[in-house]
Amino acid sequence: MKILLVEDDRTIALGLEYSLKQEGYEPLLCHNAASAIEVINHKMDDIDLCIFDLNLPDGSGYDLCQLVKKRQDIPVIFLTAYDDEVNVVMGLDMGADDYITKPFRIRELISRIKSVLRRSNRHTQPKDKIEIGNILISLLEGKVYKNGKEIVLTALEYRLFLIFANHIGQVLTRAQLLDRIWDVGGDFVNDNTLTVYIKRLREKLEDDPHNPTMIQTVRGMGYKVGE
Repeated sequence: MKILLVEDDRTIALGLEYSLKQEGYEPLLCHNAASAIEVINHKMDDIDLCIFDLNLPDGSGYDLCQLVKKRQDIPVIFLTAYDDEVNVVMGLDMGADDYITKPFRIRELISRIKSVLRRSNRHTQPKDKIEIGNILISLLEGKVYKNGKEIVLTALEYRLFLIFANHIGQVLTRAQLLDRIWDVGGDFVNDNTLTVYIKRLREKLEDDPHNPTMIQTVRGMGYKVGE
């Protein structure tokens, strides 16, 4: 999940960038409007949510919001040092989905992000399949195919692979994977069991399980699935 974060205060920006990464997001950090516009013009299709500081050295978060909304209807959250009604209403009228007033607790911002994303997803057409290279996940059937041939997965293997597939290109720590499996299935899975299931997925899905290219190990961090 990629977030375009635009904040000119470098201390605040670095703290937010670190916290977002800890939550499993992939922040793209800009310190001014000019660099943010470059991202919007060339990488907008990769962005899932935007967080804009209202007051920037070379522009305004309002302008960035208008530019984003013209290109694509993705959520925008404003960071503002002003808590007056005029600024809040102006931002919401321009299409912003939420705002948060500085100073704020990082947990509050994360909660706002999750809430905005949930509201946004209600209006998104659900996917019925996910393709990763020669692998096809049919979400309607709950089945996985490799080169058109069904690969039989256990329920837990399927859930684990679906977690990877929904976070393509994003590094997931072992703790994050364990939490997500627990949340989805209600089953107890310990660290050693997770290792076994990842090994089984590689044996079933990789062309060369000993040199995996799909479910990649990121040393010291966790795992990720490449496109």
